[in-house]
Amino acid sequence: MLKKKTITRKVFKKRPCRLCKGKIEAVDYKDAEFLGKFISDRGKIIPSRISGCCQKHQRLIANRIKRARIAGLLPFVKVKQGAQRERTSYSRR
Repeated sequence: MLKKKTITRKVFKKRPCRLCKGKIEAVDYKDAEFLGKFISDRGKIIPSRISGCCQKHQRLIANRIKRARIAGLLPFVKVKQGAQRERTSYSRR
């Protein structure tokens, strides 16, 4: 007789949201140090599966990061260390 193979799947428990755990309801866009934790080294917003935030707080953080970028508190793009921008002269001849 053939025996059926049982497939065992690991059930992963989702980590609680960092903001829900700390009972933080409001995030201020002027708090650049806190928002900087949710930005990658390239300046991109880190997705919720990596940051561990729930959907509600991920939207809130993304909104606040965008506001801080417009206000000039956070960069849109971070330039790598040692990388220099080429300087070109636009003078007419």
